[in-house]
Amino acid sequence: MGWVDSHCHLQLDDRDPAQLLSRATEVDWVVVPGVDAKSSGTALDLATRFPDRVLATAGLHPHQASSWDEQEFEISELASRAAAVGETGLDFYRNLAPPEDQHHSFEAQLRLAESLDKPVIVHCRDAFADVYEILERTKTGPRAILHCWTGGRRWTKRFLPLGCWFSFAGPIAFETGETIRLAAELIPPERTLVETDTPYLAPPPHRHELNEPAYVSFVGATLAEVWSLPIEQVSAQTSANAGSVFGR
Repeated sequence: MGWVDSHCHLQLDDRDPAQLLSRATEVDWVVVPGVDAKSSGTALDLATRFPDRVLATAGLHPHQASSWDEQEFEISELASRAAAVGETGLDFYRNLAPPEDQHHSFEAQLRLAESLDKPVIVHCRDAFADVYEILERTKTGPRAILHCWTGGRRWTKRFLPLGCWFSFAGPIAFETGETIRLAAELIPPERTLVETDTPYLAPPPHRHELNEPAYVSFVGATLAEVWSLPIEQVSAQTSANAGSVFGR
C-alpha cells in the first residue's frame, strides 16, 4: 500500500524529518503546510531536500491572522512556488486573533489561491458557520481542503454541495470520535483525504504520543471500517485524490 499524508508539519517537529520519512515506509509522499512565512519557507526547503517525498504549502494560520498585512507579500511569493495555499481558515476555539482579523486573512488567502489556481488548506475549529458562509459566498469550495475535518453529519451535509475535499486525521479514530465517524459515512471516498497533522493528534494505538507520517495508515484503517471497504482500496483512492488535488 502507498499512502499520502496530506497534512504533516515536519517543520514544526523537533525530530529529524529524514528519520520520520524513513520510518514511513508505506507513505509515498507527504504535504507539509506552512503556518506563517517562516514555516512556509522551511516547508519549501524540505520539498527541495526531499523532492520525491515532500510537497510544501504556504499560508498563515488563523492563530496568527493579525499579522497578515505584514506577511502577505512574503507568503504570496512563497505560495507561487508551493503546491497550495494554507494553512488558513478560522479558529474560534482558541481565539488567538480577533475574528475580524481571521476573516480578513482567510478571505485574502482564498483570493490568493484563486489567483494562483491552487488548492487551499482550510482550518476550521468551532467556526463551521463562518467558514461555510465564506466558501459559499466566494464560490471557492471546490479548491478547499477541509483539514482535520471534525464536523458532524449536519455540517457535513451542508459542506458537501460546496464541492470541498474532506481530510481526516487522528480524531476519527479516537474513542470520542463517533460523531466524526458518523459524518464520514456520508462522504464519498472520492472526496476524501487522510492526514496525520504531525506532530499532533496521534491516532490509537499511539494516542498521546508525538504523531508522525507512519501513523496515517491508522486513519485510513478507520475509514475502511466506516465504509466497509478493503483498506487497500482506501489507500489507493485517498492517494489518487491527493494526487488530483495537489497536481502530483
